[in-house]
Order: sequence, then C-alpha cells, then structure tokens
Amino acid sequence: FFVNNWKMPLKKTDGLATDSNPQQNHIGGDTRSSSAPSENDADLFYIQRIRTNSPPVVFLKTHRTGGSTVQNLLFRMGERDGATFAFPHHTYHFNYPQRFRAELVDKLPSGSSQYDILCSHMRLDVEQLKKVMSSNAIFITILREPVQTFESVFSYYSSSVPAFASAKKAKAETSGNKSALSVFLDSPQTFWDPKEFNNGLGKNPMSFDLGLNSRMWNSSWLADLTLLEEAFQLVMIAEHFDESLVLLGALLKLELEELAYVRLNSRSAKDITLLDEVTKVKIRTWNNLDVLLYDFFLQVFWEKAGQYGLERLRREVGLLRASTERIRQKCVAKSGVPPDQLEDLVRPSQIGSATILGHQVQRNLTKQDQGFCTRLVLHELQYHAHLYYQQYARDMGLAPTQ
Repeated sequence: FFVNNWKMPLKKTDGLATDSNPQQNHIGGDTRSSSAPSENDADLFYIQRIRTNSPPVVFLKTHRTGGSTVQNLLFRMGERDGATFAFPHHTYHFNYPQRFRAELVDKLPSGSSQYDILCSHMRLDVEQLKKVMSSNAIFITILREPVQTFESVFSYYSSSVPAFASAKKAKAETSGNKSALSVFLDSPQTFWDPKEFNNGLGKNPMSFDLGLNSRMWNSSWLADLTLLEEAFQLVMIAEHFDESLVLLGALLKLELEELAYVRLNSRSAKDITLLDEVTKVKIRTWNNLDVLLYDFFLQVFWEKAGQYGLERLRREVGLLRASTERIRQKCVAKSGVPPDQLEDLVRPSQIGSATILGHQVQRNLTKQDQGFCTRLVLHELQYHAHLYYQQYARDMGLAPTQ
C-alpha cells in the first residue's frame, strides 16, 4: 500500500490477511473453533470474537496527546466488527489543517448503509461531521496537560510547522546551549505568523484541533467550550489514560479485555526536551487557551468519573491494567525499539522531526495470535492503509499537490 510516496508492504504473509466475508474476523484467521481456548490464550481468544453492538464513533485525534493509541484501539475494534470506516479521499487525514468538510469523506462502500467509525486526523467541525455520521454517533477526543503537549508538538513538528522551523534555524545560527524550544519561547511572536499555512499547531495546538479560535481569547470562548461539552460524550485525559479507557469502554459497550493497548508514537529520549520551571511558565503563557481548555475538561472528566462511581472506576482500572499486562506479555517481546531494529510492517513512519520508537512482536505465536499482536503494535499509517484497502479493494489515493 502507499501513503503519499511511502510503500507499506501489508501482505497475507505479514499476518494481516483479509477476507471478503464481513462476518469473518480479520485478525489472522477465523476465531470460531470447536475447542475452548487454553487459560493462557483466553484473553486473545475473547477479544477476537465477532461483536456488532458498538455504536458509531467519531474520534477527534488531537496531536501528540496519546491519540494514536486510542485510534489503534478503534481500528482493531472496527476491523474485528466489520465496521465501515469514514476515510478521507486522499492520504490519512481530512485535508488538515483545514476544517473537516463532509465532502472530504470517501464514498460508502458497496453493501454499507452508514459509516460506523471516523477517526482519521482532522480539524473539528461538528456540523459537518453530523452530515456524515448517524445521529446516535458518540463523539470522543483526548487532551493532554498543555506543557507536555506543546513540548511534544514542538519536538515532532519542528521541521514542518514554519514557526518552529524558524526557531530551529535561529538556534542553529547562534552559539549557546539553549534548545530550539527555548529560543522560540523567548520571543514566540517573532517566529509565529498566524496567517501562515501550517502554523496552526504553533500556538494552543489542542484548541486549534478542536476548531476553536486558537490565536487569542474572545467573548465567545466560554460559549464555545460549552458547545464542545455538549458535543462530546467523553473527553479523555492522557494523564488518566486507564481511567479514560474504562469510561470509553462503558460508552462503546466494550469489555475490559478489549481495551488492551501499547503506547504508540513514543519518542526517543534524545528528542524530549527537559523543562525547567521558567520554561513551563512560558509554555503555559503562550498556550493559555489550551490551559483553559484542559482545566475545563479535566473538571468535566472527574464529574463523569464521579457519576460512574470512583470506587467502581478504581477497581476496574486495576482489572484493566492486569488484563492489559497479560496481553502485552503475550504479544510484545520488546518495547522502545529504534526503527532501524524493527521489521518493515511494524516500523513506525519517521515523518516528523523526532525519532519514533516501536515494539517487537513475540515470535512463535499462532497465526491467529500473530495477527492480533501485530495489530496491537501497528502504526497509524500502516493500519490506515490496510483498512482502506480492505474496505475499498484499492490503494489509498495520494494527497493532491498544493
């Protein structure tokens, strides 16, 4: 498969075999068996079964917040259920950084009556999404503490966001031990032009992804937050990821075993900038609207957790962590693996400025378990292209040239 100019070799021999029968599971083979699974295989057998009772889902995948891990879970859920994905016409995002528009969605495949999952990168437009998804669709997204988010966004997009690239160039032209991030934060207005294309992530990146005015406070901001609260049934919080997953599972009618995950899109330690308190204050000041956004939805999150029951939530988080650890031990031989040590199929694409690490899958697995475990660690672009081909029987289109 191809995403832009990058070939992704997803073949039957890679453990990602597809099947034309929508009732056939797509995780390396048919899970239906006359014999019961062993105790060691119980988790994988259970979460590979066919399910069809999950409601339609819209996931707004914000940048550098843990969204790739959530998207992978939705990809696995959808593939297992034979769901119809709302995919972009071209490449793996909906013409980002422009706002989502209904006409950017590829046509319904033959035999499908509605889209079940939309989780590709986009900039939010709720009314346009409602033109695509059914009225009972559940809207979810994820936010992360703004200081950590901005540090990660700057690191990953320091070559593609013009404001960051300018700061990176300025740092290279000066002596001293300052990081490019510190150079930027010393005088962000010097580098950031809000009218320049692709600068949306340069200030308040989460607010930008959520379709808000990310440049400055205005009188509509509080009303806009209220509208977002009404639109989203769940805003996950990265710092409380497991708690968020339990609440997500309740919304999507998933069992705890079906929420197993590994963290995806993690950076190499050399690409993480250590932040002193002065730098943290500068980040919060520059991203003051993201701070407001995060604090608002953090409070909303704990209100929802209270409605769910804090003791019940604590208990189920413990169960989730235990089952997830069993599945990781079954599937993952090694985590935090540099890309040059990984096989092509599970190697994260290195399209940003930072080195993205991956996971090695255990060897000597059954074909069925190998398919499941490979999907568990599969990077966004490979999985996106695989599911697109599976749904449309053609390669994903290239992004149109500007």
